[in-house]
Amino acid sequence: MLAFSVSAERLKAVSKPLPKLRPGWALIRVRLAGICNTDVEILRGYHAFRGTPGHEFVGEVADVQGVSGALTKKWLGRRVVGEINVSCSAYGYRPVCAFCRRGWKTHCSRRTVLGIVAHDGAFAEYLALPLENLHVVPDSVSDEQAVFAEPLAAASEILEQVHAKQFREAAVLGDGKLAQLIALVLSTAVPRVAMYGKYERKLALARRAGILTKKVRGEASDLKRVKESYGLLVEATGSPTGFALAQQMTEPRGTLVLKSTFHGAARIETWPIVVKELTVLGSRCGPFRRAIALLGSGKVDPTALITRTFPMKEAAGAIRFAQKSGVMKVLLKA
Repeated sequence: MLAFSVSAERLKAVSKPLPKLRPGWALIRVRLAGICNTDVEILRGYHAFRGTPGHEFVGEVADVQGVSGALTKKWLGRRVVGEINVSCSAYGYRPVCAFCRRGWKTHCSRRTVLGIVAHDGAFAEYLALPLENLHVVPDSVSDEQAVFAEPLAAASEILEQVHAKQFREAAVLGDGKLAQLIALVLSTAVPRVAMYGKYERKLALARRAGILTKKVRGEASDLKRVKESYGLLVEATGSPTGFALAQQMTEPRGTLVLKSTFHGAARIETWPIVVKELTVLGSRCGPFRRAIALLGSGKVDPTALITRTFPMKEAAGAIRFAQKSGVMKVLLKA
């Protein structure tokens, strides 16, 4: 099969054998894959990953291994999306780790992560995942919507961690792809959601979805210029410089949710957290069922974020294009 691997901070086309399946696993033919900021950070050295990246996808089950005929019939040919954390139980390890015993499989101590940690991902014609990671895509949800399931689930995790309906207003710091999804998800629970970002074209997308927008410069001067504060604030700039402004914009005893991942270190002063008695939450992967339900209900339609779709064979050029200013979601079509 055609696949792309990380090589010297670039994507390189390679020919690979189809993934070998373990019992209870599925071979998935990729239909669409999404390029995300994490994929760009992987090229820069994030997690020292050296395989095939890509963790946002919608595909079709082409084969299953080691299950009953009825289960095989249930899955073959189904359109699916997949959770990206593969737990030790899916590998058949015994005993399973303490986190899996608690039901926290996304924090499994021996997990692999699709396209991010020791598991080849979606920038390929085929990938492999356990059946327990898969979710069927309803007919009412298009491929172009379904490919957003993973980042939309990550955005939805905030609603699992925070009782959002207690807030009358909330803010998202950042205007990129994940920030846009977070704002859309928050708007289903919070009456007034504001987005702070640097790029007018990106802010315009949020405004068309009913989100209040405000311009920032993404530099130290914002600390003097921005005066508003919020009880619930989500930092999703994808930059190490966003944390200081996020702390300032979170009101005393407010909740600050951190969503940014990037390669490198961020300079952090902890005194505002102590003095303002902030609750700071890290937030990562989230509930696929909630994300798929949001897509199916029409409450969230992320397709306006799609800038361009490339053929899979042009993945190297596509990820370069994805890093251009003003570009939002770039897709790969197999």
